[in-house]
Amino acid sequence: MRMPLSLFLIALTLSACTGEKEKTARPAALVEAARIAPETFTDDLDAVGTAFANEQVVLSAPVTERITSLNFSDGGYVSRGQVIATLAAGQERAELAAAQAQALQAQQQLERIQALKARGFATAASLDSQIALAGAARASAQQARASIGDRVIHAPFAGWVSLRTVSPGAIVTAGTAIATVSDISRIKLDFTIPETRLSLIREGQPIRATSAAWPDRPFAGTVATIDPVIDPATRAVRVRAILPNPDRMLKPGMLLTVNVIAKQRRSLAVPELAVVGDGEERFVFVVEDGKARRTRVATGIRQNGLVEILGGVKSGQTVVTDGVVKLTDGVPVRLPGDKPKAESASADRAAG
Repeated sequence: MRMPLSLFLIALTLSACTGEKEKTARPAALVEAARIAPETFTDDLDAVGTAFANEQVVLSAPVTERITSLNFSDGGYVSRGQVIATLAAGQERAELAAAQAQALQAQQQLERIQALKARGFATAASLDSQIALAGAARASAQQARASIGDRVIHAPFAGWVSLRTVSPGAIVTAGTAIATVSDISRIKLDFTIPETRLSLIREGQPIRATSAAWPDRPFAGTVATIDPVIDPATRAVRVRAILPNPDRMLKPGMLLTVNVIAKQRRSLAVPELAVVGDGEERFVFVVEDGKARRTRVATGIRQNGLVEILGGVKSGQTVVTDGVVKLTDGVPVRLPGDKPKAESASADRAAG
C-alpha cells in the first residue's frame, strides 16, 4: 500500500526539522586562541669556526747546543721576558772574555796614538788604523755577547706554556721546539660565510659561539675583521671574531658553532600551530563574533616556535592557536571557559 503524497511531505518536513534541531544543538568547536602581538625577529648567520690564541709562538733552539736549565712547568703561566730555557754557553763566554781583552788593549793603544798625534809624533794613517782595530775588537766582543744571548730563551709575551717535551741535559739541534707560549686571555675565532651573505655582516656585530665541550654555555664576542679578499674557489669570505676568555675555558684549536645576529626587527607573530597551508598560501583562523574566519596571511621567517606575519591581519586580533584542524571558514567556536551553546540553551529553557 502506497503512502499518500500529503503524508510523505509531512514526514519529510518533520525529518528536516529534527535534523535542523540536532544541527542547532551540536556544540561549537572548542579551541584555544590568543591575540596577535609584535615579537622580535632576527636574521641570523650560522657558521662553524676554529679558535686561535690571541698570540701564540713556538720557541725553538737557535743553535745546536745542550740545555742547561728549563724554567717553566707544564701548562704553567709565564710573564713577558721570563727566561724559558738556557743553553750551554761556556765556549761563547770564553770568546767574550778574549774579545773584551782585545778591545781593551786596542782602546789603550788608540789612546796612546791619539796622544802622540796631538804632539806631532804619530801620523794620521797610524791613528786611522788603530781606530779601525779598536772598532773591530769592540764588534767581536758584541758578537760574543749576542751569541751568549741567543742561548738564553725568553718569553716574548705573557701566556701559558705547553707541555714539556725536552729535559735539561738534552742536546737539541737548531730549530728544535722547546716550548709553545699562548696568550689565551682572549680567543680569535675564524669562520667563513658565503659571498651572498656578505651584506649581512659588519665589524662590531655581536656573535654567540658554542662549543661541544661546553654545550650549555654560549660565549659572546664581536666581529673584529672581515677579510678584504674573497676566496675564488669557495666564493666565501673569512671573518675573524674576538671572544673574551678570562677563565680560559676556550682552547686554541677548538671547533665552535657561530651564530651572528645580523638584523633585528619587530613584527607581528603567531604560534606555528596557528598557521595552516594550502599549496603556497598560508591562512589563520581569526575569531570574530564567536566564529572562525579563515584569513589569508603573508608570512616571514619561523623562529622560537613563532611565525612572522607580514600582512593579512592586525595587531590585537584573536586567532586560533590550537584546534585549527577541526575548523572550516565560518564555523562556530568557543574558548576554554565558555559554555557550549546547546548547554546554555538547555539551561535557559530549564529556568523558564
